[in-house]
Amino acid sequence: MYYPQVFTKCLKVSGEGKISVSPNQAKITLGVITENVNLQQAQAENSQITTNVISSLTQLGIPQENIQTVVYRIEPLYDYRDGVQQFRGYQVTHQLQITINQIAQTGQIVDLAVSQGANTVTNIEFTVSQPEAYYNEALKLALNNAFTKATALTANLPVNLNPVPFKIEETLTPPPPVPFATTMLAKAEASTPIQPGEITISATITVHYFYF
Repeated sequence: MYYPQVFTKCLKVSGEGKISVSPNQAKITLGVITENVNLQQAQAENSQITTNVISSLTQLGIPQENIQTVVYRIEPLYDYRDGVQQFRGYQVTHQLQITINQIAQTGQIVDLAVSQGANTVTNIEFTVSQPEAYYNEALKLALNNAFTKATALTANLPVNLNPVPFKIEETLTPPPPVPFATTMLAKAEASTPIQPGEITISATITVHYFYF
């Protein structure tokens, strides 16, 4: 509905919409840390263990393209005795990020990697593979929420609200992943229980309405 030449006032309200969804994708960051006074030996040991981990994951059915190196680091190690720095050796860190669409495999993958020599798990994140579709649904809820607020604010006032907004501003809030664990040392256990829970995808907008 259009009201020509009568718009003299503007009402600005915020709207929020939330969608709770079950994750269908997991990203597991795990790896191998080795130490040795000889750098080449530290590298060789790390390389062998990492190769075993990758091989076991591919045998489980994880595609090679879903296994990515995200950290490779070599650091000298020092001890301090009586205020004097003493060289102790080298530390080699190789971290892999494994992306899977069967999140029920998360615990199995952690256990398998640990059994092959992985000794660090730095993060597990649960996500959805196509968050845009859920975000668009949250946007619709946010617009409905804004209109409900505008209607409530003007219900007892001697004014007429134009239900069609003349301006909508979106506050970009990308869907957050759900972290399971950060910076923990992996320990071999019979079975590692991993619970993904749910992800809340939210959208926030600012809506401007004319009233007269």
